[in-house]
Amino acid sequence: MDKPFYWLLQKASHIWQIAVRRTAKGIVLFPEKKRPEKTKTYVKILGGTLWLSGTAFVCFHFIGRRNSEQRTKDGHTTNNRIEMYRIMPLKAISRAWGKFNQLELPVVLRRPLLGLYVWMFDCKVDEAMETELQNYKNLGEFFRRVLKPDIRLISQKEELTNPADGKILHFGEVTDGILEQVKGINYSVKHFLGPQTWNSNSKKSKRFAKQTDEEYFRGLKVKPGNKLYHCVVYLAPGDYHRFHSAAKWTINYRRHFPGELLSVSPGIARWIHGLFVLNERVAYMGNWEHGFFSYTAVGATNVGSIKIYCDQEVMTNVKHHPDTRYTPGVYFDKDFRENPIHVEKGEMFGEFNLGSTVVLIFEAPENFKFNVNNDQKVRMGEPMGTCKTS
Repeated sequence: MDKPFYWLLQKASHIWQIAVRRTAKGIVLFPEKKRPEKTKTYVKILGGTLWLSGTAFVCFHFIGRRNSEQRTKDGHTTNNRIEMYRIMPLKAISRAWGKFNQLELPVVLRRPLLGLYVWMFDCKVDEAMETELQNYKNLGEFFRRVLKPDIRLISQKEELTNPADGKILHFGEVTDGILEQVKGINYSVKHFLGPQTWNSNSKKSKRFAKQTDEEYFRGLKVKPGNKLYHCVVYLAPGDYHRFHSAAKWTINYRRHFPGELLSVSPGIARWIHGLFVLNERVAYMGNWEHGFFSYTAVGATNVGSIKIYCDQEVMTNVKHHPDTRYTPGVYFDKDFRENPIHVEKGEMFGEFNLGSTVVLIFEAPENFKFNVNNDQKVRMGEPMGTCKTS
């Protein structure tokens, strides 16, 4: 990409971020005196968020076409276009969207606005505890809607169940520290989980930067007769937005990567290598009956926050975190080893404010078998895999 053009796009991105912050804080750019204050704020944030999102999309789609011919032989887009996508103010837009989600909707607008969302994303409102749309005060309440009792039954026969409603992007065995986010697009466990400080008393492994993926894989100390597996579950905007524990396990360590907020939709996942390594995520490491177990909630565009019920301290997508586009590899740890957290299978674990992704990486015996398929729609509590043979 031409340097002047790249510089101009960075400046435009900076201006967009300032505009989003001002809009979210309540500055009236185009005041109308006759409007009630609450209505002005509501219309302002809605319009500002939509305008900025639309401008970013148009800029990316049309200006980015000048690089559309620069593709590799296997059809993947080159770094130029990906870098242009990454400099968009997606984190600022996501914070504005998060504020908009918490605005109390006028009662008269709740049914038409939420009804439109239900129609667009095929939400299963009949499964919710509260089926009347006008009783949801804002979009955030609707995203976090609670399901009726027994609408999702937790499979007791299998050791591992689906952690959320969504789609299986990919699953399988982790080979030499490399796993797939979708078919043919790889990333490494080393960069996804970071230094293995949960296995030692040191604050940071001095050898981490020089470790190969194979050395990192051996450092996980998978038991003889076991293998390392993974599964990626994508939550679409219309899905139930709470996610649950996939197994009975113990949390020993938490690592928060304040990364980017790129979309994690299947189309983007097929386009950007290492997407889950770039994005903000909260990873929990521990053990289950077969050995190592990790559960990671990955952020995405317009996901204003990731909330973990057993760890109220973690705060995602906040302004004071460093910009990982320029300072990669930043993370924040919390050690639970002195007071580990015990989690039951099916227990509510956390929530997204919009669709996103859950990544499981775990150790299991060689006879472990998945009960899912790629691109399969799954529901929370359904069987994901088992070691038992019948």
